Amino acid sequence: MEGVDHINVDIDDLDACFPFYRDTLDLTVDRPPADFHGEHAMFTAGDTTFTLVETGRADGWTADALAHPLDKGHVAFETDRAGYEAVIDRLDGQFPKQGPYDWGETEGFYFLDPDGNLLEVVTREPAPADVDRTLLTHDDV
Repeated sequence: MEGVDHINVDIDDLDACFPFYRDTLDLTVDRPPADFHGEHAMFTAGDTTFTLVETGRADGWTADALAHPLDKGHVAFETDRAGYEAVIDRLDGQFPKQGPYDWGETEGFYFLDPDGNLLEVVTREPAPADVDRTLLTHDDV
C-alpha cells in the first residue's frame, strides 16, 4: 500500500455537516453537494480525498454515550499549531476526556461532527511558551 486514497464518512444531515467540514475544519472543497445526484460532498485533506455521504447511518455518538474517545474508531486530521488551537477553541467542552493528549510525536484533540462522528485533530508542532495546559496521556484512559 502506498497511502490512503479516500475516506467516506456516513452522515445524516449534509446541510449541517458540509459547512462544519468546510468552515470549522477548513478542508478544501473538491466537489460541493450540487455536483452530485445523491447527497455527497468531496473534500481534500492533504493527499487524501474525504467524502461525506448522506446515508442516514452516522455514528450518532453523544457526550453521554462516549466514555472515552479511544472507545471507538475515528478519522484524524493533521494540521499546524494555529489550526489545531483554533479547533480546540471552537470545539472544547463537547465531552469528557476530549484532550488534548500527549501522543509522543503528536498532540491530539478529539471532537464530534454535527452527526456524532468522532474525529481527531493532531499537530506535530510544539506548543508555544504562552500555551499552558495539562496534556492527558494513555494513563488517563
